[in-house]
Amino acid sequence: MGTRFISLPILSTLIAIGFAGSLKADDNLANIIENVKPNTSQTAVIIAQDKRSHFQQNAQQLFTPASTMKLLTAVAATKALGTGYRFSTQVDSYVGIANNRIKGDVFIRFDGDPTLQQADLDRLFKQLKQQGLQHIDGNVYLVGEQQENHKAPGWVWDDLGICYAAPVSRYIINNNCIKAKLEPKLADDLAKLSFNKSQPVTISSTAIFDKTASKPFCELELQRNENNHFKLSGCFPGKKQLKLAIAISDPALYAQNIIDGLLKQNQISIKGDVLLTNKRPANTLLIAEHQSEPLSILIGSMLLHSDNLIADTLLKRIGQVTYGTTGSFSNGSKAMTRILTEIGINLETANIVDGSGLSRYNLLSAQQLYQVLKLIGSDNQLNYLIGLLPVAGESGTLKYRKGYNSPPLKGQILAKTGSMLGAVNLAGFIKQKETSYLPFVILENGHSPAVKDAEIAPFSVLLLQSILQK
Repeated sequence: MGTRFISLPILSTLIAIGFAGSLKADDNLANIIENVKPNTSQTAVIIAQDKRSHFQQNAQQLFTPASTMKLLTAVAATKALGTGYRFSTQVDSYVGIANNRIKGDVFIRFDGDPTLQQADLDRLFKQLKQQGLQHIDGNVYLVGEQQENHKAPGWVWDDLGICYAAPVSRYIINNNCIKAKLEPKLADDLAKLSFNKSQPVTISSTAIFDKTASKPFCELELQRNENNHFKLSGCFPGKKQLKLAIAISDPALYAQNIIDGLLKQNQISIKGDVLLTNKRPANTLLIAEHQSEPLSILIGSMLLHSDNLIADTLLKRIGQVTYGTTGSFSNGSKAMTRILTEIGINLETANIVDGSGLSRYNLLSAQQLYQVLKLIGSDNQLNYLIGLLPVAGESGTLKYRKGYNSPPLKGQILAKTGSMLGAVNLAGFIKQKETSYLPFVILENGHSPAVKDAEIAPFSVLLLQSILQK
């Protein structure tokens, strides 16, 4: 996964000395910001200058945080669940395997593991096969939530067919995502569609390639129909192949079809059907189990790659654990606000709707994000999160980003990005010395694509370059 960790000796030194080092004086920073800030968007900045003081500008103003929201999710999940927490996918039955069969029903409990793959489920069936299982006398029930919301309020409708907005369900397999590819044909403009045909989805296409870029309007469209049926139409400019990541529409049906296929593949016959249910009986026996990586690894992947599915699955789990009921976006957001408030983050003015930052309804200030960063730097239980952040020019979402993959920012910025249309945010730490990290937040909203095409570099890049240049 390429996760970068800070060693325990470094962390202990960091805790002991706090945020050491210093940056430019307030008046100098104000002049720098005045020189590099954009004219067409809104910005907020707060940067630690040493252990006790910081510079701030518009720090109380509320912004759309985008994926910087994941910093709050990482802290709340660590506090609520602990770094060793794992998701568990379990297979149960009333009785064990005897005479190559299970008499009665089998229950597969889906736990909402955001990393569960088809191969993991196949290994579960192979475990049962090795125990001699050949036939199930009853039904196979997939245990999950049948009425849950798969998306949070404020998710943009045209994001929903794309895998970064895959449905957040108790039924998650293969990230609830189908990978496909469009390629131009030599003979004509019609696009050739290819994807793994063993996947239980239907994807058709009438799309074309505009190889000469001669059409005045050329746009690819995805139509999402019932039963995980998808249709591509429209056109794509150019003649290079296009990789697609299409989000499943019905995760429960997808799970049913996957399980049915795996039973056949492993030559395990069933008398009944593969069905859905909300609960498994209390008097069943555990006969096979798959566990996810621990929370610390999941959070590392979430922060490094800005994984929305992990973030929102964790939000729902926080709600479930905190309130002892089915996890949801609503109670997860409420639980996260409660947890963070109890450990000293003032969220009175904030609006928290999801854990990923994908919702346009989220609102946070630079001051609130800065409080989270300071807590990460001072709380022994949270220090490990510093080492999981993307490093400029080295890892995650900052590895190849322009301006961050060269001096003076390369290797010196450890931060969570937060980008969507109109938002270009960054929150993290400036590395002063091997054991010295200064927290900072730079928010920019109202960032137009037209301005982006014309600008020399994003506001955050210009500001950080000016600060770090010797």
